Amino acid sequence: MKKSIELLSKYWGFDSFRPMQEEIVDDSINGYDVLALLPTGGGKSICFQVPGLAREGLTIVISPLIALMQDQVLNLEKVGIRAKAITSGMSYRDIDITLDNARFGGLDFLYTSPERLQTTLFIERFKRMQVGLIVVDEAHCISEWGHDFRPAFMKISDLRSIHPEVPILALTATANEKVRLDIINKLKLSKPKIHESSFERKNLTYTLSSTENKIQNIIDFCKKKNEVGIVYCQTRKSVKDVAKILIANGINCGVYHGGMNAEERNQMLNFWLKEQIKIIVATNAFGMGIDKPNVRFVLHYEIPASPEAYFQEAGRGGRDGKESIAIAYYAPNDGKNLLEQIEKKYPDKEIVMHCYRAICNHLKIAIGSGKDENYPIDLKYVCKQFNLEYAVLYNVLKLLESNGNLLLSEGFYNPSKLKFTVENRDLYNFQISHEKYYPITSILTRSYAGIFDVYQAIHEAEICKRLKINEQEFKKQIDEIQKFGILDVNWKTSLPLLTFVSERLADADFKLDPVIYHDRKITAIDKAKYMLLFCEGEKCRAQLLIGYLGQETKECGKCDACLKKQKNKILNENELLNLLQKPTNIQEVKGYFRSDEDELKNMLRKLVKEERVRYQNGNYSAE
Repeated sequence: MKKSIELLSKYWGFDSFRPMQEEIVDDSINGYDVLALLPTGGGKSICFQVPGLAREGLTIVISPLIALMQDQVLNLEKVGIRAKAITSGMSYRDIDITLDNARFGGLDFLYTSPERLQTTLFIERFKRMQVGLIVVDEAHCISEWGHDFRPAFMKISDLRSIHPEVPILALTATANEKVRLDIINKLKLSKPKIHESSFERKNLTYTLSSTENKIQNIIDFCKKKNEVGIVYCQTRKSVKDVAKILIANGINCGVYHGGMNAEERNQMLNFWLKEQIKIIVATNAFGMGIDKPNVRFVLHYEIPASPEAYFQEAGRGGRDGKESIAIAYYAPNDGKNLLEQIEKKYPDKEIVMHCYRAICNHLKIAIGSGKDENYPIDLKYVCKQFNLEYAVLYNVLKLLESNGNLLLSEGFYNPSKLKFTVENRDLYNFQISHEKYYPITSILTRSYAGIFDVYQAIHEAEICKRLKINEQEFKKQIDEIQKFGILDVNWKTSLPLLTFVSERLADADFKLDPVIYHDRKITAIDKAKYMLLFCEGEKCRAQLLIGYLGQETKECGKCDACLKKQKNKILNENELLNLLQKPTNIQEVKGYFRSDEDELKNMLRKLVKEERVRYQNGNYSAE
């Protein structure tokens, strides 16, 4: 059996790859640089995890998505694959131990953010690692033309000068021609094998609904559909407002946004995955890495700011290959509002400087310090303390992220982690001389194997129950023991985390890169204008969307623009059979022809009786 198929079967239980996966896997195993463009839900992780196991040495996965990293590490560990992630919230000592494990062959996969690659600690260990493959996920982030630019991605190619023989596999779901060229050039890919999946989703209908009453349209749609769906909004306020109205109208739905804590988000996600609630109202914080195949509809209450964002969000519908629909609701003032939002995302430089100073002062970071440090931050408290608007502060943080000053990890949850910093014998001596701490240190050593070697995620509630103390007392004792140098602890947090990529700069030294402040703003406006063309144009919605991503496709025949164009066609058998080359429901057929319903139904009955048309699951299709 071919090695790649053998690994796929052994660890994931599949006996064959999805379309295009096998070619990507084989080229990576054979040591080629690879650029793979796969749409949302196309199975990107398998494309690097299989060759990562097949090639000798460690696979380093570079990703900007902390939550996705943590999920993938957990899933790999469940099937017996050795994997760890270096994320915000880890202490220097914890990172040091993880890198040592990677260096000495204790890991198969090491996940990290691009910002971590620039640290001296990482670079020195990387020089001594036996690396088999470097994976760059969400590779579009390397391009200023992309919709999620991260300046740290530009430094990834520095790894190539250290290990020039190691192949690079770059993956993305959305990249037009400019972005593709940027990925190849800035990663210094050598004669890359390029694999580009078709972005066409024949089972997914993209359509536009122009209306002055979006919420009523959504209510009417959801009431008719007893199916799994997502309603996307662009702000937390909209999420709350829309959900409240849907619930008031008897529609059972949940909410998901970055302002919720980790426990609330996980609970809501599980309710939706188990279909205890079928509809989730969410910001774009929802969906990345979430694999639910039977989403029948994706509704957009507000238009996303870029075609890439819309393509990714709409693409979460119909991953099982069955008919699904993505409806974007568009009101008369939406175009103006969208362009105004772009302006707000790029506030005046004086405001940026003021917010940067406020954040540093709040966190008590002195000029020249803070580099590579992590800080949990309560953004609402900062706004109150310095009289700032939340939206302004948030937009400034995203701008500072693009400028390379810091990294914002939103909705981040890190459990408490603890490690003993002394040998077992030294701990025993400590316990004899400090009997007060014997119960707590004893229960930790008995409960967590390896707590002397690596940081262990601890469950405070469980330990407190066994010790018959409250969490406040537990934390107090651990902090006291830490002062003796016996252990090191990182307490849990669900606050957003700021990681300072560079030290705090003096006001005179702080500069905004023109590429970030000016060029990126122009790019954002161009993307927003294309979204307005998508909403206001008369061309097929699928053609507009897929054309933006650099591919050609035929008119879908199902969206509002196509149906409007087709509506005046006269009913005849040949036209009807041509339309039914793909499964089509009665409503779509009615929208195509200028005829009354009885005439249409009579012709369909005749064709079904003649076995030239089949009726199945509510759809008609030509035999």
